[in-house]
Amino acid sequence: MTDSGKANDLLSQIPKGEGKGLPPVHLWNPDFCGDIDMRIARDGTWFYMGTPIGRKPMVKLFSTIIRRDGDDYVLVTPVEKVGIRVDVAPFVAIALAVEGEGEAQVLRFTNNVDDEIVAGAEYPIRVELDPQTQEPTPFVRVRTNLDALIHRNVFYQLVELAVPRDIDGQSWLGVWSSGQFFPIAPQPD
Repeated sequence: MTDSGKANDLLSQIPKGEGKGLPPVHLWNPDFCGDIDMRIARDGTWFYMGTPIGRKPMVKLFSTIIRRDGDDYVLVTPVEKVGIRVDVAPFVAIALAVEGEGEAQVLRFTNNVDDEIVAGAEYPIRVELDPQTQEPTPFVRVRTNLDALIHRNVFYQLVELAVPRDIDGQSWLGVWSSGQFFPIAPQPD
């Protein structure tokens, strides 16, 4: 079957729900059917056979059936599982709403497929540093084992909200959300 046929077949297998949440992809264990030419770029753009998928409803539909198995990203339905490439993360956090302040602060992210994520124990914020350049790459958990890259402008908002806190004898700058403190950078000397 061609890649185009695989994508159309995959779409036809997505169960039609009542809009009551995401499909239970964690329960589905069909046979692996190989990789398809689908890629999610760093900026959150989905590509199929080298062409951007321009229809947001289609991207949103595909985003409901993505799962991470180890280091691999797959699109999965009850009867088929196919591999896709993800450059950095399958989602991008593109907006931030801040409610409250201090330890009572709540950070609400919106990602590129209109999911809302409230950072907290279940949906932590983390920052990876490039070992050579020390450039930060911030993420927020969106679903089990799936993250959103925090867009640069949103990360600047987090930096503006950062407060110092001592963690294990080291001073960090970080943000509070839902009663959790998330370190984002060591405090400069």
